[in-house]
Formats: sequence, structure tokens, C-alpha cells
Amino acid sequence: MENENKEPQGSDTQESATGPINVWPIASFGFAVFIHIFNNAHMITSASFLAKCFSIIVATVLGTIGAAIGDAVRKFAMPDGILTSGGMGSLIWNKLFWMFGPQVIGMVLGVLIGAVLVLK
Repeated sequence: MENENKEPQGSDTQESATGPINVWPIASFGFAVFIHIFNNAHMITSASFLAKCFSIIVATVLGTIGAAIGDAVRKFAMPDGILTSGGMGSLIWNKLFWMFGPQVIGMVLGVLIGAVLVLK
């Protein structure tokens, strides 16, 4: 008896590298908390606790949106094949970049813009 929930072979839909669980809101929240705790900029140190909490919420939302935009860019711009002259290390680096790079760049930009918009 075959599994009835199988996706058809040769499906054109391209899954995200993170699989069925969307980890970008969690990563955005973690990065937002990290930059609010370990940043010594006057903008963050002079803000009140509630302003920092609101900034973390806005940064998480914008970081998630940035990661979604980065995923759309990845799906559009990812090459079908990679040619490299740097050996196996360069090939692994390129594969990892096209798995996570655009999403991470979008998430970081979204979190930073969200924090600056609230605390400015």
C-alpha cells in the first residue's frame, strides 16, 4: 500500500531550504533580541524598555517580510548549475549561499530597518 500523501514526482514547485516549518520569524526574533541586548549605540541605550519591546516586535515582523522577499529573490535568481574553479570548498560555499543567503540578507536588513524606524 503506497503513501497517499506523496507529492507527484517532477513537481515544479521549489521548496524553501528550511522545509515545511518556517523558521524565519524565530530567527528574526532572535536576531532582533540579540541586536537590542548587545548593541551599545546611543539610540538603543537611551530608549525605554517599552520602546525596545515595540522595536523588537516591529523588527521581527519586518525581518520575516525581508526573509520572504529574499526567498522570492532566491527562487527567481538561483542558477540551475554552478561552475567553480575553487574546488569542493567553493562549491559548498556557493550551494550554502543559494540555500540561505538571500533570506538571511533580507532578514538582517528587515530587522535593522525595523529597529531604526522605531527607535529613531
